[in-house]
Order: sequence, then C-alpha cells, then structure tokens
Amino acid sequence: MHTLPFILSILFSLQTPFVEKNGYVEVEAEAFHRQSQSTLRNWYNTDAATTSIQKDHAYLEHHTASHVSFVEILPDTRVTHDDELQPGINFSPEPGLSVLEYEIEFTTPGKYYVWVRAYSTGTEDNGLHVGIDGLWPDSGKRMQWCEGKNEWTWASKQRTEANHCGEPERIFLQIEEKL
Repeated sequence: MHTLPFILSILFSLQTPFVEKNGYVEVEAEAFHRQSQSTLRNWYNTDAATTSIQKDHAYLEHHTASHVSFVEILPDTRVTHDDELQPGINFSPEPGLSVLEYEIEFTTPGKYYVWVRAYSTGTEDNGLHVGIDGLWPDSGKRMQWCEGKNEWTWASKQRTEANHCGEPERIFLQIEEKL
C-alpha cells in the first residue's frame, strides 16, 4: 500500500484504504487518513457546519463542492499577488509542508496522472504538490491553476519555467509494482 501526500491546496478519517480498479483511483480530498508536517497552517474540512473558521470566501462555495464539502488550508494569507510572500509559510516551491496523506492500494502498476478539482479565490492560492510514500518525484511537484478563478476547476498541469500556468500531462505518479 502506498501513502499519497498532497500539499498546499487541499475531517473525516477512513479506516480502509482507497483501492485502484482498472488503472483508476478516485479520492475525495476531505477523506484523508492523516495530516502531517502542519506547524503554521492546518487543513480543515469545510461544509455548512464549519464556515465560521474560514478567512476567505471559498466557504461560500461548499454547496457546489463534491459531497457538499472540501478541504482548505488555513490561515490563507496569500490570496493575491499583493499579499506578503512568506516562503515556507504561505508559499512552498518545494513539497513537504502541511501534508495530507491518503492510503491507496494499487493493484495495477503504471503511470497515474493526478487530476485535482480546486477552487481558487485569488491569483496566488493556486498550487499544490503530490508525492508517494514520503517521496516527492519531480512529476508531482508544482501542480498549478491559473484558469477557473472563483469556480471549481479540474486541472492536471505542472508549473514550469516555460509556462507559469502549467503544462498538461506532466503531473503523475509512477507505480512500479502492485502494493
């Protein structure tokens, strides 16, 4: 079994892992198994009952989220380019800060593209990293959203030097064996 950590974007605890079937795995972000590396910011499940802890306006959109809830990292201190950039606090070009972990059982080895549906409220709250078993492959770093502000948007793009808004088909995890 692999543990898939997600960072900087994305509280129910499940007792069983998610299971891949026919080369696909579907995971709801709010169904993470553990939260780790959270010292200055934490992930919160947001739904109609938890809107009082929110700082920004994303909580207004819980009713349009899948299963009427989502996860949000707080405090959200860099929503626009004018907000102070604090490396290691509200900006992390490297993964491993404020991690959500998901237990996933893979039965089919191969390349798994990672798609995430996110709600970005500003120009700067628009990225995350994905990894596996505590490792952060280059193919999982700097997932980026530029389009779809203030709406739920599916994406699988990696921010690169050539394209700040991300290049498609570059965010994936390689599963080498059945686990």
